[in-house]
Amino acid sequence: MEVNVLNLSGKETGAKVQLPESVFGVEPNDHAIYLDVKQYLANQRQGTHKSKQRNEIAGSTRKLHKQKGTGGARAGSIKSPLFNGGGRVFGPQPRDYSFKLNKKLKQVARKSALSYKAKENNILVLDEVNFDAIKTKSYVSFINALNCADEKTLLVLPTENKNVYLSSRNLKKTKVIIAAELNTYDVLNATKLLLTTDSVKTLEEAFAK
Repeated sequence: MEVNVLNLSGKETGAKVQLPESVFGVEPNDHAIYLDVKQYLANQRQGTHKSKQRNEIAGSTRKLHKQKGTGGARAGSIKSPLFNGGGRVFGPQPRDYSFKLNKKLKQVARKSALSYKAKENNILVLDEVNFDAIKTKSYVSFINALNCADEKTLLVLPTENKNVYLSSRNLKKTKVIIAAELNTYDVLNATKLLLTTDSVKTLEEAFAK
């Protein structure tokens, strides 16, 4: 798939780049995408939820009333789950939600997500993205020039660029990552995928391994 290369002003440079079929033209595997997104979201969970059980409640352990003759149910402690303020039965406990996926399956999922974006013509390729200083206004102008102001965008850079990353950080609908951090969730969550020519080469090399 051949794509025109744009500059920061959103104009064609006259150059074209070939998106490799092995990365951007595969038959999408929806189940692989589901598993990879599920793992990504599971890994975001802190798992620190906690409720107090009966033995963790602060309170008296004395027997509330005598065992027989009251006409009511037997009660041994105010910390019983039956009473207001008592312990919780089978409440949430801290746990780790992460799980393992094979490297090849994750590669299939990411190539599938990229292929979906290519089929929908939602990939823009830029010659280079760089700012002289950290300015949100510069990134806004850049996004406006690409006619993506009202859309979610994911910019994939070949290496870290502090000026670009910090310039985009205050904008809700934009995200900047490096090619090595590309994941299925971010690709699918964005409406437009912005790549540089070097990013395309980096992705092709990464998925060839």
